[in-house]
Order: sequence, then structure tokens, then C-alpha cells
Amino acid sequence: MLQKTVKQLAYFNSELKHIKAIEQYVESLFSKDSTGHDFYHMKRVARLAKIIAQKENADVFVCEAGALVHDIGDKKLFEHPEQAIEKMKHFFRSIKIEEYVIEQIFIAIKDISFRKQRVPETKEGKIIQDADRLDAIGAIGIARTFAYGGAANQLIYDPESNKNTTIHHFYEKLLLIKDQMNTNYAKQIAEERHQFMQLFLEKFYDEW
Repeated sequence: MLQKTVKQLAYFNSELKHIKAIEQYVESLFSKDSTGHDFYHMKRVARLAKIIAQKENADVFVCEAGALVHDIGDKKLFEHPEQAIEKMKHFFRSIKIEEYVIEQIFIAIKDISFRKQRVPETKEGKIIQDADRLDAIGAIGIARTFAYGGAANQLIYDPESNKNTTIHHFYEKLLLIKDQMNTNYAKQIAEERHQFMQLFLEKFYDEW
């Protein structure tokens, strides 16, 4: 029993070191981002993914690590996406993450994008997708939406033709997210954040 406990502790400490190393790696890539996909976005998604993983009895390390790196290789953020992904694989190996774990992380994150409109095949993928989408709604989601709109040179709103404006983004994506959650815990959080966005839009139109 003691030997088993010592092994579990050693495994936990190893995972903790890996998470710290991944955080530092991700911070080096995203610390200067001004589109709403900064290091703190990754941290929030990882924190939510860890909480949901514990509630859903999923692999916590795969969820937390995958959440931290889920935007690496995104075409809208990287000039050379494939290069960024290969560098990430090399980094994982350099900190001695086992190959089968690396594979599980990549399987988990490959289909989480809203743009792809796919449901990930693993429980861990579904959890990371939920955590990422939760950070796109609510108060911080609103802030991130306007940050990205500014970075993309979008108008805030155009009452004559609201397409390609930041407010339009609420209708083409953000207000749809609540009904696309995979896990029960995420659904509860999404409901509250969805209501907040609706209140924001009512107030926005009133002030406009």
C-alpha cells in the first residue's frame, strides 16, 4: 500500500512539473497577444477543463495540458501553423511526456474549434471544447469579442448592415454556444453566461 502511495505521489509530482513547463511554453507564445487569445485565455480554459475533468471522471492531465495548448497551430494566430504544431510535439518530448499521452492530447484538441462544428471523439476533447467555449461567453467573452474585433479592424456595430461587425459575432457564434455544450457542468455555467450576454445586448441597443 505504501509503495503504491509513493508511486502515485511521484506520478502526481511529474504531472505537476509538466503542467508548469507547458504553462511557461504557452506564455512565451501568447504573452503579447491582443486578440483575446492571450496566455490568460489559455490559463482560464485550463482551469475550467481541470474542474470539469474532475467532475466527469476524465483524464485531468490530458484535459489541463490540452487546454493550455489548444490554440497552438490555429491558422488565424500562426503564420506557419504546421511548424508551430511540430515545435509543440518536440517540446512535449523534450520534457519527457510519454508518446501515448502526447497522442491523447492531440486527439483531444483536434476537433474543438467552433469553426469546424465537430464534436470531439474523446471525453477529454469534449471537456476542452466546453472549457474553450465557456471562455467565449459571459463577461470575459464579451471583452474578448471586442478585443478581437478591434484587432481585425471590425466596426463595433452598423445599424444599416450589421454583417462583419463585432455585434454581429454575437449572433453568428456566441449566442449559439449555450446549446452546444457537451457536459452537464458546462451547461450550467453556459446558461448564466448566456443570460448575461443577452442583458448586455439589450443595454447596448438601448444606449445606441
